[in-house]
This record gives sequence, structure tokens and C-alpha cells, in this order.
Amino acid sequence: MTANLRRRKLFSRVFEVLCALAVVVALIPLAMILFYVIKEGAGALNWDFFTKMPKPVGETGGGMANAIVGTLILIGIAALFAIPVGGICGVHLAEYPETKFSSAVRFAADVLNGVPSIVVGIFAYGLVVLPVKRFSALAGGVALGFLMVPIVVRTTEELLRLVPGGLREGALALGATRSRAVFSVIVPAALPGILTGILVALARVAGETAPLLFTALGNRFWSTSLTQPIASLTVQVYTYAQSPYDDWHRQAWAGAFLLVMIILTLSIAARLAVRRLERMNRP
Repeated sequence: MTANLRRRKLFSRVFEVLCALAVVVALIPLAMILFYVIKEGAGALNWDFFTKMPKPVGETGGGMANAIVGTLILIGIAALFAIPVGGICGVHLAEYPETKFSSAVRFAADVLNGVPSIVVGIFAYGLVVLPVKRFSALAGGVALGFLMVPIVVRTTEELLRLVPGGLREGALALGATRSRAVFSVIVPAALPGILTGILVALARVAGETAPLLFTALGNRFWSTSLTQPIASLTVQVYTYAQSPYDDWHRQAWAGAFLLVMIILTLSIAARLAVRRLERMNRP
């Protein structure tokens, strides 16, 4: 019995070490990428990068002010489109999980989540760009919104299904309607997790380039119009990275570093919001 116990402890310890090694192996590439981006990009940032427009081809200096604003506009359009649609759809799937319609919607969301982003970009090109024969910020936001929707849908559904059934039963026992119980009790209880899912969706679309090449296209001039082509950090980084100019390469690294910092800032803000909501929901 003692030998058997020792053998089991040995196997347990071996598998713990193997799991720790697997985590380290998975984190090494991420750490190397982050280190290289910070090493190359942090030193390339300056005040002109945030406040100046791109210089003409061949001239040094300038910045990506138009691309920074354009990226925020595109993400905002995508969020305005995807969060309400995905959230309400997730609520429906959680409330009516066994219907044929829910199964079809769930399957469609899973398939859409696996579709390459360039295919979504081509679809948005045919849906929004071709009818008006113009690239635009609105088309880019719609393309990014299509990428966000399945993530928001599935996250919302799973988090709502994790809410204890006693909360729903208590609300219904107090005389609340089903819809009121869902939106006043169930959704607030799952809101911290739903916010995390929205953050994951925003983080994914913030780094997309391919859909924007077919929709927002890019713009070397200052433009905040939703009906005109608009600059974005990802497209600008892509353009600068494949150019033959060293100064553009430097700015491309700065743009990549800024994208990482934007995602990190959103993550920290979401964590703070989640903690605040958790404190508010505590009895």
C-alpha cells in the first residue's frame, strides 16, 4: 500500500513537471515576440508619431496620427454593431438552448468564428463597398463587426448558462416576467464574464489587417468621415513594413508596439471594471 502510494505520488509529480514545462514552452514564443516588439518599437516612439501625419515617400519623420484615430473609429463602429447583436443573440441561445433555430444559430456562429478574416473582408467588400462603389470606414467597421459577433455570441451564451438557476427562480417567484428576470438579474450576474468576452473580441479585431484592405483600404491623409477611406494602424504597419525605407520600418515597429499597448490598456481597464462590478454585486 505504501509502495503504491509512493508510485502514485511520483506519477503525479512527473505530470505536474510536464505540465509546467508545457506552459513554459507555450509562453517562450509569446515572450520572445513581445520582447522583440518592445525592443524595436519603444525606442521608435516619439511625440511626432502621435501628432504628425505621414511624410511623402522618401522623406523621414512624420507619424501615424491619422492611423491612430482611424483605428479607434473602426473599433468603435465594430463594437456598436457587434455588441448589441451578439449580446442579444447570446441571450436567446441561453434562454432557448434546445430549439432547432438555436442549434442553427449556434452552428453558424461556430462556423463564422473559424472563417478566415480575409474571407470576411471579401464578403464585406461585396456587401458594403460594391453597392456604393467606394471604400469607407463604415465598410471596415462592418467587416470587423462580423469578426466580433460570433465571439460575443458564444461568450454571452456560455456565461449566462453558468449563472445559478436559483437567481432566475427567485426573480420569477417575486413576480418578474421572464424578460425582466433575464435583463435585470441574470445578465448583471454574468456581466463581468461577458465584458471579458467582449474584450477578447476587441483584441482580435484590433490587430486585423486583411479585412481592412478590402473595405477601409487606408488613407495617407486626415479623414474621420465614415463614408471615405480611412487609415488604420494595421494597414499602415503592413504598408511600411514592406517598403524599402528604413524610417518607415522604424515607424512600423512603433505602430506594432502601440497596438500591443492599446490591447494591454483595454485589458487593464476591463479587469478594473470587472473588479468594480464584482464588489457592487457582493451582498
